[in-house]
Order: sequence, then structure tokens, then C-alpha cells
Amino acid sequence: MSQMPQQAALAKCPSCAEPLESGDLFCGACGYDLSVVPAPPQDHPTLTMTGPATPADGVDWPAPDPAGSGATPPTAHRAADVPGTDSGGNPLHGQEQQHPHEPREPHEPREPHEPPASGVRFDRPAEPEEYPLQAPDPRVAADTAVPEGAAKVCVACRAGQVDDDGYCENCGHAQPRERDHMERESGPVAAVSDRGLRHHRNEDSFTVGHTALSDGTPAAVAVVCDGVSSATRPDEASAAAARTAGDLLLAALPRGTHPQQAMHEAIVAAAQAVDALAGEPASAREHTPHQNAPACTFVGAVVASGLLVVGWVGDSRAYWVPADRSAPAARLTEDDSWAAQMVAAGLMNEAEAYADERAHAITGWLGADAYELEPHTASFKPDRPGVVVVCTDGLWNYAETAEEMAEIVPLDAATRPLHGARVLVGHALDGGGHDNVTVALLPFPAPPQGAGSA
Repeated sequence: MSQMPQQAALAKCPSCAEPLESGDLFCGACGYDLSVVPAPPQDHPTLTMTGPATPADGVDWPAPDPAGSGATPPTAHRAADVPGTDSGGNPLHGQEQQHPHEPREPHEPREPHEPPASGVRFDRPAEPEEYPLQAPDPRVAADTAVPEGAAKVCVACRAGQVDDDGYCENCGHAQPRERDHMERESGPVAAVSDRGLRHHRNEDSFTVGHTALSDGTPAAVAVVCDGVSSATRPDEASAAAARTAGDLLLAALPRGTHPQQAMHEAIVAAAQAVDALAGEPASAREHTPHQNAPACTFVGAVVASGLLVVGWVGDSRAYWVPADRSAPAARLTEDDSWAAQMVAAGLMNEAEAYADERAHAITGWLGADAYELEPHTASFKPDRPGVVVVCTDGLWNYAETAEEMAEIVPLDAATRPLHGARVLVGHALDGGGHDNVTVALLPFPAPPQGAGSA
């Protein structure tokens, strides 16, 4: 996808925030070298991997190695630490150990900034420390389900009935909206999404599904998208991206399309779906002239025929957690963020980059105002069973490293993915719930059709 960014205002110096003139190489106020912000690395998705993958002739992908075969691999922290190929079909390059920075507060205000040759979203608006909850904790509300057809009882006073507008006739309390807390299970894969405790709405979305490849072997799919809060209609952006990508993956895999090719095509289709949301009437834009186009991040995973394929744009993540917790866990994605670019360019070490207030500014997203950025995809062939965690930053802010994530994933997550997803969402809510939180769990290898949570 190649789109020109919207230029809402003059760029500001990333060091002192002074306005810059077009073509400036150094900040006139503090002398900051404006050329040090690196461009995002080129990423050329590979449509086929090792061995032929002919869509019309069935599936001939490599089978997984026997569980536990070979010597125990070294401690893994990132995608580069486990065998795999990047979107260019090359072995993943080794990288330094996982950064030790602290989770960010999702509501810190960000200044608009557009560094040369790289798009960075610093435009998250200031938000109040806490939004008034429109209903009690959704984990409690989930226990108040009533039989179908019966009158709904208020989740707040437990006495009054709920009217057609969603308010209690007794105490007037607003009831949880459908999107405030969502749960879904499809065969062996499940996902849970929650508004959190500080946001006024849920801007995350997801799609989960399972299917069979052309040779009859099972495949599981999960897509998770996080709406960019500073953009207009972020909830619609994430919903459109997740739905479009999920539909494409579930349609392409049974035709024999290689999972990594299907993932690449799914991200492109999701980006086009989000782009289309920007084509609103001119009259609508007059009321919000300073709003950015709808935007969201993307992360997806496919488990099929012994392969684990992930794709992403932005800072939503995928983790690998083996069933044998004595084996190392790994983070399978690399954030599209300012800090990641600085570290990759060798301009800062990880401690310095992630201590900076700009660290979590995203440099990649889906949306009509996004800078040119090819989708990232990577494929892996784990040598043992485990579970794939696909999540937004609403979860990984509270379990950032692979080791921390492995500690909170239940031991039975592969056999009870819905329960495991609920546990992980609960962990984020117990930690403060500062952001929307969404997590999907996929077991590896994909179990036979019909398997699901116990």
C-alpha cells in the first residue's frame, strides 16, 4: 500500500518540539540533526517459501519436526531467536536481547511529528486519567446472563429491568454495550476483547476461525486489530480490517494458497478496507477538519500443516509460548515504532530508546494517511507443541517480554483457549486496564477438526 500522508501542520523537532520549516536538516532552536531518524527497513514479502507451493495442486508444505526432537534450543526472546524466514524469504537476523523498558501509559499526550522519510504517529490526544464506567466491571456483568426471551435485569442494581435504549428503568444505569466485552470461539481458536477500565469505548476488534486445507489438514486463523485513538472512527477501522483479513484467509487457505502468501494478501486487503473508510462525504469532514483518517494496527497468525505464520503492521504483537515451560518462549513480531527504528539503526541502545517519551509512537499503521510500508510476514516451524498469543498492547503493556507472557498464559491454554484468553484479559484488567485489551489464542499444531475448549 502506498499512500501520501496528510500534512495537518508543520513538523516539530523531535528533541525540543520547535516547529520546522520544509527542507530543514537541523533544528534552528537546539541544533538537533533531523537526519538521524531512520527510514523503516525495506520488507519484501515472499509469496512462496522453501519448496514449491502450487495453489492448484494441494498442499506440500513441510511437516513439523517431532516434538522435542534435537538439542534444546538456546533461550529465545524474539522472532530472530527461533528458526524462521522473514517476508523476503531470508533467515531472520540475530538481534540483541529483549529490551528491558517499562510498559507505557497509553494515555500520555503525543505531539504531531513527521520525521523525514518515515511516518510516525505522535498525535494521540490527551485523555482523562479515568473515564466514568458506564456499567460495572464486564467480568462481573458476564455472570448476569438471563435466559433468552426473559427481561434483562440491570447489572448495577440487579433489580430494575432494562429498557429498549439500554438503560435501567429503576436506577437509570447504562448497560454494557455489545462491543464493551466480546468473546468468541471457533474450533481450536478463541479470542476475548474488553473495553478496559479507562476507555469510554472498545476500539479493538478481532476475527477467529478454523478451516481445512485442500489436503484436508486443519488450519486455525486469528486476526487482532487495534484502532488508533487519535484517528476518526478507530472502532470502525479495526472492525473493517479484522473482518476483511479474516474472510480472505479463511477463503484462501482451502484453495491451497500458501499461508504466508495468504497473510500478505490479507494485510493488503485489510489496508484497502480501512482506506475506503476515509472516503466520507465532504460535509462530514467539515465537522472534524483536524481529524486523521480512520486507522488501526494489525497482527494475525495462521497455524497450518506444521507451519506458524504471522503478519503485522504496527505495535500489536504475537508471542510463542511452548507447552513445556522449561523451553524458551519467544516474541514473533517486531514493533513498528520509533524506538525500534532507533535501535535498528544503531543510534541508541534499547535502554535509551525505550526510556524516551517517543518510544511507543507507531511508525506503521493501516489507513489512508499511512506512509508507504509493506506488510511484515514471517514463518516458523516450531519443534514442539505450544500456543500462539496474538494481542494488542492493552495486554502486552502488562506482560511485555516473552518470559512475562509465558508466566501468565495458563498451562492448559492450548486445550482451553477461551478460558486462557479470559485469564489474560483479566490479568490486564487487574493490572489497571488502562487500554482496550484483546487477545486470541491458537494451539500449535492445529488439532483435528471439531476440537475446542473443554
